[in-house]
Amino acid sequence: MGPCSRILFHGRKMGSSSLLSCSKSDHIFSKISSNLSQNRKFHKYPSGVSGSNCFSQFKNSNFAPSCVQESRVLVALISRGLGGFRCNSTSVETRVNENNFERIYVQGGLNVKPLVDIIDKDENVIGRDEESRVVCEVEEKIDDGVPVNFEEGEVVVSSGRVESEAEKEAWKLLREAVVSYCGSPVGTLAASDPGEKLPLNYDQVFIRDFVPSALAFLLKGEKEIVRNFLLHTLQLQSWEKTVDCYSPGQGLMPASFKVRTVPLDENKYEEVLDPDFGESAIGRVAPVDSGLWWIILLRAYGKITGDYALQERVDVQTGIKLILNLCLSDGFDMFPSLLVTDGSCMIDRRMGIHGHPLEIQSLFYSALRCSREMLTLDDGSKNLVRAINNRLSALSFHIREYYWVDMKKINEIYRYKTEEYSTTATNKFNIYPEQIPNWLMDWIPEEGGYLIGNLQPAHMDFRFFTLGNLWSIVSSLGTPKQNNSILNMIDAKWDDLVGHMPLKICYPALEFEEWRIITGSDPKNTPWSYHNGGSWPTLIWQFTLACIKMGRTDLAWKAVDLAEKKLPADHWPEYYDTRNGKFIGKQSRLYQTWTIAGFLTSKMLLENPERASLLFWDEDYDLLDICVCGLSNSGRKKCSRFAARSQILV
Repeated sequence: MGPCSRILFHGRKMGSSSLLSCSKSDHIFSKISSNLSQNRKFHKYPSGVSGSNCFSQFKNSNFAPSCVQESRVLVALISRGLGGFRCNSTSVETRVNENNFERIYVQGGLNVKPLVDIIDKDENVIGRDEESRVVCEVEEKIDDGVPVNFEEGEVVVSSGRVESEAEKEAWKLLREAVVSYCGSPVGTLAASDPGEKLPLNYDQVFIRDFVPSALAFLLKGEKEIVRNFLLHTLQLQSWEKTVDCYSPGQGLMPASFKVRTVPLDENKYEEVLDPDFGESAIGRVAPVDSGLWWIILLRAYGKITGDYALQERVDVQTGIKLILNLCLSDGFDMFPSLLVTDGSCMIDRRMGIHGHPLEIQSLFYSALRCSREMLTLDDGSKNLVRAINNRLSALSFHIREYYWVDMKKINEIYRYKTEEYSTTATNKFNIYPEQIPNWLMDWIPEEGGYLIGNLQPAHMDFRFFTLGNLWSIVSSLGTPKQNNSILNMIDAKWDDLVGHMPLKICYPALEFEEWRIITGSDPKNTPWSYHNGGSWPTLIWQFTLACIKMGRTDLAWKAVDLAEKKLPADHWPEYYDTRNGKFIGKQSRLYQTWTIAGFLTSKMLLENPERASLLFWDEDYDLLDICVCGLSNSGRKKCSRFAARSQILV
């Protein structure tokens, strides 16, 4: 994978005349930066500045070199991700529907074309072809897989402790996995397994996978790679069709991107930043969690570095709003939880999680809380903030009330009456008691409980999904009592959920006929392997964060020590197989980057637990006073929120 890239948009193609060398774009940007510093209106949300006005500001300026046309200056800025604004358009107007939340739209409507289309209007500047792209020219070919040269970090950590051999190796491998763009780091490869002949998409940079890498770099004091990643992935945000004849929602973030090297002429090459929105993925499913992780990482970047100017930029604010608009848009679904299809998150294959999986709900809740913190408050965003508060309130009540199971709740479900028709029904989702699996009744401990994997009409998925439960603790989606109970259950069921390698992605595995029906006889998701009950070391960092928040660092140290003994010897595999996680996964990639980064992040958080407080959320008691039912003029609804309030506020 080459260290310099271009951005590949879906649409029309720019002519080769639009190529810019890295050195030229640096020279141009240095002049533009000095001009922008004198005009701060681009760094906020100017109510009357449109994309064309933004373009005209540059067209009328005197600082662009004569050898480079004005449009190419703008292209260079966006390809580098260095500008203080985004010229797709900065005009954001308020649209309030009957549900009272803002309809974000960029000037020209929801089907607006990106900046490239604005530039395309001048046919003398850029030719029209089958696809649009922003490119970066380099003078000589750089072999794929050559990482950026980071300086080696200090051997002694901030606490005075000398780094272990496992940590030294992990940092070396993490730095070797770095991918660059025009000489600057922009992400990390999913895996760097030297023995893998068919890398599939493991040689790409995934938004989801990069999060633990980003946190490791941020905690190490290296912020450039994270800043670049946030800006470049923002420029890849969906604008036009990508899968057959269908269009993903505007604002969709790609699952991953790859840097491709393409020869031009003589000794010149250009590198393409090619995003994947699911059109190349196994199963062809668009990633729902990418945008949510992007927002979460953006907040973490500001919290750790103190660089809040990044999230105040016009392009970043617009990106946040587009993601929220996509998630908060009206549809047929009646639940406050987010409706998604199978394979749209970390479990990216068919595993029977379609509907309202817990993982997406906990990430959705976190992204909403992040966005509420980061959005610039003005007349154009107040309705969106109101919609966020209403959704947060409804979502937290829904998950806490209906997803929670412990011994008491299971006994209640066991005695449910069915076919209840009324607004005051106890069994609101018509759950049949026969759905309670036999394994659960003997497995769940007396002290402890967890949030189930999914809830739909007449269906409760009682499997324990680790990521969703851990992130519910981190985000305070669960109550303080529920959060403690989840960790109590993990402790009580340590052999089942941790075993020889932390942590099981879900428990129990689907087996026999159930596996054949639900997974479609997936040969990779066989029982106790991969997503079907496999053990994933990358989950350690989220487990560590949850334990630090709840004052249970003993559990986190126990898991990290276990991983540190095995991971280096096993060459940092992607996942482990068998009921107790004894064996390296049968199709597991070695030198998996988020395995490495998850270990490093966990070690640094445990060494500096005060830094962990920047990454989690405390209970927001104000949300308990907000109820969306109060917005309704209908007297038919009788809200159960206040009746249940005394039960959840513990």
